[in-house]
Amino acid sequence: MRKLLVLVFFLTSTQVFAFGAITNAFNNIATSASSAGASGSSASTDTTKRDKIIKQAQNDAASFVGSDGKIRGIYLEQALEHLRVQYPDIRKASDLALAQAILAY
Repeated sequence: MRKLLVLVFFLTSTQVFAFGAITNAFNNIATSASSAGASGSSASTDTTKRDKIIKQAQNDAASFVGSDGKIRGIYLEQALEHLRVQYPDIRKASDLALAQAILAY
């Protein structure tokens, strides 16, 4: 699984915290899938679904970041909602911070 790149120099201090929380959340996805062992079929299915949601949102995230938030695609909206529901620690993160994390995933 790819590790997230931390682009601290391009983020404000609030976004740095949010980006760190997002990175931890994504790393937890990989850890839970790899440590699931023999009962991993449902865990890996969940991880595959999460990966698919994030991967589908990458083009929309690029458009969102590149347009300073003016272009919002349906895949990005789905990913933002999914991440905020699954990971309470990142609910307060800005859409921009989440989109940047999705791009770096």
